[in-house]
Amino acid sequence: MADNLQEQLYQRLREGLLAGHFQPGERLKIRDLAAAWGTSPMPVRAALQRLVAEGALEGEPQRSVRVPPMTRERFKHIFQVRMALEGMAVEAAAGRLSRDELEILRGCMERMDIAIEQRDVQGYLTDNSQFHRVLYGACGNPVLLRTIENLWLQVGPFFNRLFTEADLSLRLNDFHEDAFKALQDGDGKAARFAIEQDLTYFGQFLLNLLELDFAQARSG
Repeated sequence: MADNLQEQLYQRLREGLLAGHFQPGERLKIRDLAAAWGTSPMPVRAALQRLVAEGALEGEPQRSVRVPPMTRERFKHIFQVRMALEGMAVEAAAGRLSRDELEILRGCMERMDIAIEQRDVQGYLTDNSQFHRVLYGACGNPVLLRTIENLWLQVGPFFNRLFTEADLSLRLNDFHEDAFKALQDGDGKAARFAIEQDLTYFGQFLLNLLELDFAQARSG
């Protein structure tokens, strides 16, 4: 029973990180989480320790952990690997997606459009996470999928910064729609290109934000 509860809490935290529900630098206190979830501290501590071991969280004094802050170097390194692996997963997934999975992708895009109009950050990030995970999940390679998810655990919290520029939101869904059309046609190369364009466009935007943060920190 305890192992099952620990797994549930671990998956809950993991889903939150993947969907960007936590902020870079945010501290997660064991007792606060246990109180919020109505459980004892022990399974919460075990779930958090698993995520620390995976590099998704980092340990802090006084029995707390935090979401690691993002740096320019760390983001660049993660981005390089994501480009290679996520492109590979998309191309492999084309032709393997079921009709139901394509409908899930369509639903995610429709809800993301609504979230963009309403400036619903968490709504957008939740469906964005589901879109990519369903898409990559069809690649048929569990090792590849797990590696991609581990990278997303590290960058998911930083995706919140996409909504710091009002005009950027107008393009947030364009590349998903291009990828979806290619996937409907079973065109893996075109779908891969669209997702790589998505990663490049928003990766550069986030990198620019990190450069600005660095410059402001130096001048301050």
